[in-house]
Amino acid sequence: MKEDLKQRLNQVIPRLISDELLRNSGLGNEIGFYIFDYPPESELEVREYILFVLEQLPKKKPGLRAKHINLFQLLVEYLTSRGLLDRALKLQREKGDEAMYKALKGPLHEGKLAKVFIDEAQPQNHDLILMSGVGSAWPLLRSHTLLNNLHPVMQGIPLVVFYPGTYDGQGLRLFGKLDERNYYRAFRLVP
Repeated sequence: MKEDLKQRLNQVIPRLISDELLRNSGLGNEIGFYIFDYPPESELEVREYILFVLEQLPKKKPGLRAKHINLFQLLVEYLTSRGLLDRALKLQREKGDEAMYKALKGPLHEGKLAKVFIDEAQPQNHDLILMSGVGSAWPLLRSHTLLNNLHPVMQGIPLVVFYPGTYDGQGLRLFGKLDERNYYRAFRLVP
């Protein structure tokens, strides 16, 4: 793991348990959405670190109610529950990626997925929501549009997105290559 990433990861837990983050203090009426961007080639290390974070949070801040959602797993479970996963995979094999994307466009609309996300996250019962699996969910879902749809429904609960790419405070670049539309309503979790 690169030393720079290791130093940034070491700042994650103190930042997550800080009163400033948990109370959305000092945000100037902005919503408490945070991005932890990292090099895509470090995905496996970051996944492992998220498990460590989830293990450490109750020890570092007893009583903190944190929820982790892997976006890709959420998509798979949602499609399975609607009886669409096997059909989508069959369509992909028979007619290709574009046919599958077109068929899933309605069921995977970001407005619908925001509701699915909220049903799973239950922000009213948690103090902090962590999201991972953004890279795995692409291209079925664009993270910036999901985040925009989550703004009005997170009930003031901080959301931290672990993002395989770059975030410069103005826009997201998934995998450091793909330009997403400008997303400026989040803060970098750590510099």
